Amino acid sequence: QVELAESGGGLVQPGGSLRLSCAASGFTSDHYSMGWFRQAPGKEREGVACVVRSGATVYADSVKGRFTISKDNAKNTVYLQMNSLKPEDTAVYYCAAEAYGSSCVFLREGMDFWGKGTLVTVSA
Repeated sequence: QVELAESGGGLVQPGGSLRLSCAASGFTSDHYSMGWFRQAPGKEREGVACVVRSGATVYADSVKGRFTISKDNAKNTVYLQMNSLKPEDTAVYYCAAEAYGSSCVFLREGMDFWGKGTLVTVSA
């Protein structure tokens, strides 16, 4: 059974940092493209970052230079390091996996598996 479990969310002040983790089970994450998406209150879910099977990464313009996606294949875990956080980064963050296709690299919704999300709140 495929499962994605996010952790690491919480409350942080503007300018602060958080690292989100996504533990994958039931499949080997290095065979999949892995992405992070987020949904802010009252808004549609949007793609944040993706790491494809080759290790190449893609970022939304809104987070470039501030967020870093990485994978630890030995731990079957994907991370999202978030620095210089802004109030507009407040959202539920979801981890997702894609076996084949281009949803991840284009940061689109058509991923194969989704986690339940972790809440990140950026506020003073």
